[in-house]
Amino acid sequence: MTQHTAGPPLVGEARPLAPVMAGATVLVTADRRSSELAAALERRGATVRHAPALSIVPHVDDDTLVAATRALLADPPDVLVATTGVGFRAWVEAADAHGLADALTAALARTRIVARGPKARGAIQAAGLQADWVAESETSAEVAEVLLSEGVGGLHVAIQQHGAGADGLDVVLAKAGARVTNLVVYRWGPAPDPVAVRESARAAAAGEVDAVVFTSAPGAQAWLEAVEDAGLGPQVLDRFTSGRTVAAAVGPVTARPLVQRGITPIQPERGRLGALVRALVAHYEQVEAVALATVAGPLVVRARVAVLDGQVLPLSPTGVEVLRLLAAAGGDVVPRERVLDALPGDSRDPHAVEVAIGRLREAVGRRDLVRTVVKRGYRIERAHP
Repeated sequence: MTQHTAGPPLVGEARPLAPVMAGATVLVTADRRSSELAAALERRGATVRHAPALSIVPHVDDDTLVAATRALLADPPDVLVATTGVGFRAWVEAADAHGLADALTAALARTRIVARGPKARGAIQAAGLQADWVAESETSAEVAEVLLSEGVGGLHVAIQQHGAGADGLDVVLAKAGARVTNLVVYRWGPAPDPVAVRESARAAAAGEVDAVVFTSAPGAQAWLEAVEDAGLGPQVLDRFTSGRTVAAAVGPVTARPLVQRGITPIQPERGRLGALVRALVAHYEQVEAVALATVAGPLVVRARVAVLDGQVLPLSPTGVEVLRLLAAAGGDVVPRERVLDALPGDSRDPHAVEVAIGRLREAVGRRDLVRTVVKRGYRIERAHP
């Protein structure tokens, strides 16, 4: 997995931004616009790891797409279904590369345009066109229901397919009497770095990731299948369903592969990357609000780091695990034996516990945060009322 550097801000972001996600490790499973997404998360303090489960293979130079575009100009459709924003933009860009953009937009201006979701509508508007109807559910089923209720018999319907195909929409409309033209603008390809995907599955199963972000249903499905192929499905599912790792999906269609496995992801009200980031930030703001109140300030233990009073502590992995154990007790005493269980190796020497606690206190810089309870164990010192 690779770590991203900050890129341009997502549209609509406000500055300055509080680092509410400080210490959180977020896995981004998408390839498209991943730099923007990573930059938005990093500005909120997150560490971003990138392991795209699929790649997008464009057809910009595909003779078949150009030929299909020329055929549509000669025989304009009565209805155009735009299924994805990225696909519609790529189609217009391909037309422009071959000197057909003006003719295409002029032809589509006289066409009833149906958008399969807000992102497709945004791309239509960016091309200077207007969608006549938008499927807010972002499903081909809703598009089919509306078009069939209006009647498509004898109409020429063009479908800009998304990377996974037409979802059977072309077949349904053809059976209802429409003359259907499919436009394949891009398709989903294999993961750019399969090793990174396998490593991300291992990291998620090992609890090294605080959140996993999904921006497409095929990408979510591919990443989950990679997890299952690695034999790590039960471990990752347990982390998601227990809430120890957060799943975040850009919308209900993207969330479907997760929901089918019993995972309930965070979702924004609007299917936009900026809204997805805001939903994830809101989750972490809630986590911060219920952080353990200690004598040294609010304490939150992430997957790989701990944050005390807004500062990431310089702890070793062992220190993080010991502090996680103490924090989970909420101020109650944790026996020495349980602390010993959290240490690496098989040693049962009580002195190892004393050394670990001593190093933890030194790294925290507050010896009063972790109290020794004579003959019993250790506890976090809670904030005094």
